[in-house]
Order: sequence, then C-alpha cells, then structure tokens
Amino acid sequence: MNRHVEEIIHLPDLAFIHFCSEHYGINRGVYNTIDSWFYEQGVEHVIERRQQILLCLMFIKEKQENKNGRCKFGDGGLKIKLQEYIASEKEVLKKAVTV
Repeated sequence: MNRHVEEIIHLPDLAFIHFCSEHYGINRGVYNTIDSWFYEQGVEHVIERRQQILLCLMFIKEKQENKNGRCKFGDGGLKIKLQEYIASEKEVLKKAVTV
C-alpha cells in the first residue's frame, strides 16, 4: 500500500468514516456493514480491516459502470460485491503462488 493509504488507516474513527464517505460515497451504515462483514470473515485487527475496507472500496469503485465516484449496491448488492472482492483476492493469491 502506498504511504497515503497508510496514513488514512490510522485516522480516528470518525475521520476514517468521513474519508470513505467523501471518496466512495458510502454512508456510515454501509461502512459499519462492511466493517462487520470483514470482522466476521476473521479480520479481527482494526488496521487490517481498514486496509481491507479501502482495498474493497477501490475494487468496487473500479468495477462500477457508474463512474461518478459513488459506490452503488442496490438490494443485496453489498454482500455480492464483498464476495466478489474476496474471490478476486483469492485469485490473486492463487496466481502469486503458482508463479
């Protein structure tokens, strides 16, 4: 991760949530859902979760057809996007191991 991201993950809670809101267009409820989901997936440490949240939001934003900078999910879409992100990360790891 670049230095900018490393600085962002160490912001106080409210400032980190505000950053996510400004850059990815998510509200606090969506942020809390994403944070809880990663915790349930075994990412217990806050710093690691924040890294995963940022990487996930970047992934979702890249895949969006709507390039206005806001992440849109629709009904049940957030869980699907989280699963897509995890699947893509597993694929990257798989490729790295086979190289």
